[in-house]
Amino acid sequence: MMRGFILAAVLAMGLWQVSTFAQTAPGRGPAPKAAAKSAVPRASDGKPDLTGVWQGGSTQRGNWEEANGGVGVGGSGRNPAAPVVLSSNDRPAGREGAPYQPWAAQKVLEAFNRRGIDDPTSLCLPAGLPRTVMLGLFPQQIIQTPKQIVVLYEYMNVFRIIPLNAKHPDDLIPSYMGHSVGHWEGDTLVVDVIGFNDKTWLAGTGTFHSEALHITERYTRVDKDQINYEVTMEDPMVLTGPWTLRSTIMFREGTRLEEYICAENNVDPERYEKLLKDGVKFNR
Repeated sequence: MMRGFILAAVLAMGLWQVSTFAQTAPGRGPAPKAAAKSAVPRASDGKPDLTGVWQGGSTQRGNWEEANGGVGVGGSGRNPAAPVVLSSNDRPAGREGAPYQPWAAQKVLEAFNRRGIDDPTSLCLPAGLPRTVMLGLFPQQIIQTPKQIVVLYEYMNVFRIIPLNAKHPDDLIPSYMGHSVGHWEGDTLVVDVIGFNDKTWLAGTGTFHSEALHITERYTRVDKDQINYEVTMEDPMVLTGPWTLRSTIMFREGTRLEEYICAENNVDPERYEKLLKDGVKFNR
């Protein structure tokens, strides 16, 4: 199993691919027929069982090789009908951006004009939420028990422990992944996340936030191969209202997480500094 490991590729995460359906690119032919859906696996307590290894930001069924063979995430080089993976600077036509306050929108635009070269991940920092969930380059593993859910992310080797039917503690220290608690609403896992620092981007180039960020995630497993993911972000310091994104997380049977090391031999920050200086000269 081969997965990308070059940090520069992370800057083209394709984190704007948040639609719940595949978009066919011009000249790539009709979309493939949908595979027959299978029953939702159930845990011993009757809840949908989310246990397994998954890939965010994808609509393709099958194991990792089948879904990602060829050039790029999603296998667009192997499968001419696979959806095109957008760069983190792009947004699907017709999809609105985040509802930033005017001063904050200007800051996002500045980061966009700098081509995203000051992305926090270029310094080997965790991508945060919801970026890490929606990142399609690397797998994530969910381990479900009746009292808590653990999520392991290969990218940056970060993890989340989500206690169920619990409250956030009062002594939170701001962190990259925040603090999560969850509960079930019918067959949907709802996760409430607070306690963030302000060092990550939300989804796409320059989409910064403050420590007041509050995230609500909804995971709904609709069949054996697919979880529908919805995330609502609220931040009164920089946003004018809630921002909701939707995506799919696909089951990757037979895939295992591998070690990910970012800092070793990372020469990218020096290159980004040079590009940044060249960009400033260009803008002038």
